[in-house]
Amino acid sequence: MQSLLLHTCCAPCSAAVIEWLLQNDIRPVLYYFNPNIFPLAEYERRKNECTRYAERSGLEVVDGDYEHNVWLEGTKGLEEEPERGRRCLYCFQMRLLATARTAQERGIACFATTLASSRWKNLSQIGEAGRGAAARVPGTEFWEKNWRAGGLSERRRLLLQENSFYNQRYCGCEFSRK
Repeated sequence: MQSLLLHTCCAPCSAAVIEWLLQNDIRPVLYYFNPNIFPLAEYERRKNECTRYAERSGLEVVDGDYEHNVWLEGTKGLEEEPERGRRCLYCFQMRLLATARTAQERGIACFATTLASSRWKNLSQIGEAGRGAAARVPGTEFWEKNWRAGGLSERRRLLLQENSFYNQRYCGCEFSRK
């Protein structure tokens, strides 16, 4: 079975991706690193939902640090950017660079992200951030996959209902709540 470090953002976005990977003989190690999520209670709620699903699936979860202040510092001047704007690109770059570094530390060559399963995210920004992270971290490769295609969006919706996942109404950062 192949190994993959999978950056996860939440259970609703992760479940169908995880299911597909396991069905295709790929055993992901999940990396939960989302310093953009605010407030801390929201971060914990999303992390707990994702961890609950991963543990039921028998998967390891690597918990990244909650570095919200570092994320805020990086987004200074981008607070008024629209969704899918420069703030989002920075956010993807920060999270996927940390994912690539964690993959390298753990000896896992390939990494991907469940961010590419959300219809609210810009796939080209995610691809740019992932390729950039892989270029900066030797020995890693970004698997740029559209996790919305092939019926996965519909499967996501069904798994959300079947598992009674908490389904958030904003991407996570305080600026997206507006």
